[in-house]
Amino acid sequence: MNRIDKLFQTKKREIVSVYFTAGYPKLDDTEAIIRELAGQGVDMVEVGIPFSDPMADGPVIQQSSTAALQNGMTLGCLFAQLDNIRQRVDIPLVMMGYLNPIMQYGIEEFCRDCRRVEIDGVIIPDLPFADYMREYMPLGRKYGLHFIMLITPETSQERIRLIDENTSGFVYMVSTASTTGAKDSFGEQTLDYFRRIDAMNLRNPRLVGFGISNRKTLLAAFENANGAIIGSRFIRLLGSEPTVAMAVNKLMGNLLEG
Repeated sequence: MNRIDKLFQTKKREIVSVYFTAGYPKLDDTEAIIRELAGQGVDMVEVGIPFSDPMADGPVIQQSSTAALQNGMTLGCLFAQLDNIRQRVDIPLVMMGYLNPIMQYGIEEFCRDCRRVEIDGVIIPDLPFADYMREYMPLGRKYGLHFIMLITPETSQERIRLIDENTSGFVYMVSTASTTGAKDSFGEQTLDYFRRIDAMNLRNPRLVGFGISNRKTLLAAFENANGAIIGSRFIRLLGSEPTVAMAVNKLMGNLLEG
């Protein structure tokens, strides 16, 4: 069974997924970050593929992506770093990146290497849904990968239903139509969006991402979805704390434990 499916079967609520950019702050930090997050109780990890033009990302993730590329991170390097990761961690791992570097690598080769290192899901924010249906959905089935789609407050109910019916793993609920980044709290309009999606009783579980930066926003995501995705806050800590372990400790202490 795919580890994402297993996770949502065994833990229905308060799931915590953490995103980081592979190759940041140091080129060889990837495995250490995944192991530290898994060891401190994170439920799922999203491994970001750095790209020179990350259109959906705010300045924190953009900066980490630029630094990772300058460090020498490539998809080939990332897959090599993940070769033995399943000897050490068993939580779900998701690759998140933009279409251009994946197409340059080769779509089927990318999916094949994801299966080889036992990646469970893929998020490609700029993947057109028609292309997904025609080409990526069959590849996902062939290689046992969940292709996860994003929805925003502007996504129509019809499109949400279409995504829900034709994808698997979970639905990524973007909290805002703007780029990634920390927020002190969610406004009433955002909370109305959360409640509207909750009332749709989707087939797939839902995780809220973009803006989860403190206990208040985390609890709002927990209340209105199956869990939350934390990104910019953790990347800031990776850039400011002396070690990976200290960054994860601070994340868990300040954000998850209150």
